[in-house]
Amino acid sequence: MTKDVGTTVGSPLGDWPLFGLTDDVRPVLRSELDSNRPVALVTLFAAEGGAPRGVGAQMLVTADGASGYLSGGCVEADIALHGRAVIADGVPRRLVYGRGGPIDIRLPCGGRIEVLVERVVPGDPAAARLLAFAERRTPALWLTDGEKRMCVAEDEFEESALAGSLFARRHLPRQRVVILGSDPVALALAGLAAQTGAEVILNRPNGPVAPPPFPVEYVRSSPTEALAAARPDPWTAIIVALHDETNDHEALVAALPSDAGYVGLLGSTRRLPQKLERLRAAGLTARDIQKLKAPVGLPLGGKAPWEIAVAIVAGLIKTASASNRSTIVLGHPKDAGLDLGGHDDKGSAAKASERVVNASPRERARPAFDHAR
Repeated sequence: MTKDVGTTVGSPLGDWPLFGLTDDVRPVLRSELDSNRPVALVTLFAAEGGAPRGVGAQMLVTADGASGYLSGGCVEADIALHGRAVIADGVPRRLVYGRGGPIDIRLPCGGRIEVLVERVVPGDPAAARLLAFAERRTPALWLTDGEKRMCVAEDEFEESALAGSLFARRHLPRQRVVILGSDPVALALAGLAAQTGAEVILNRPNGPVAPPPFPVEYVRSSPTEALAAARPDPWTAIIVALHDETNDHEALVAALPSDAGYVGLLGSTRRLPQKLERLRAAGLTARDIQKLKAPVGLPLGGKAPWEIAVAIVAGLIKTASASNRSTIVLGHPKDAGLDLGGHDDKGSAAKASERVVNASPRERARPAFDHAR
């Protein structure tokens, strides 16, 4: 009989997998390191067959909890135990689940995943750079062999940097959603987007002083001023829902020529031709106007505020998923003199891990990295 250690009552992660509601582990990483607490960073770097999260998924294990998940609850509790061992002894683990993994833990999807568990301590230079890049909204690459790591801006990356690293993990800026509006749909969208983990800015020109009851940034300036302050980039989505001809036009004139990766307009399509003509008259190019999603969101057919919000968020997810490149670039760990059990020509990087995770639970807790002396 196999067991599912991710969701069992009394597991080291609690009775309900709330840890899995976090996708981007960087905010928790910042909080833990700022509080002078070491953590274990877990990265899924290789997968075969079905893998719910896919290569690049991450989990952060702390002394008393975790954030993120890798395989739908099948292995997270076991990973948390290894993570806490790594926090304690500082020695990285490389683990295999599924084919070649421990016989008492199976992936119901029939796949196989390989993960790296590495300790990150307060003051770690690579972690500091990763968080600084996140603050500046700069794409970055995390290169690691489990013990030695570095973080570089993506536009500074050179292939030679992979020598000695097991992989490079790409980190994009956090998804940001700027919503201009104050009707129930705008509020529902702000709440739902925040729940997905996005950074949300809600602009209500001349709105009340009291902020909305959601964890969002609230600004009361004009649409032009709000968007200028937001400094849109390719990871910014702008949703215009002001329902006022003048304010909608002002917002679109500022949004469409910007670097925002997504600009949507909420409202009736009946007057859309006139809106577009007015944008052309204002000097916007065909390329600018082609960026506009109107009507915004996927055509799910909903009419209620939450239904429309779901359609818009679904559209954002679809667009982001279509544009993202691979998250993981495999490296060349042999160049660092590491004995990892051999990267064979077929890409299997797990023999060292298989020696460990096929053994008894006590032996499985030993490091999976054997460094050449």
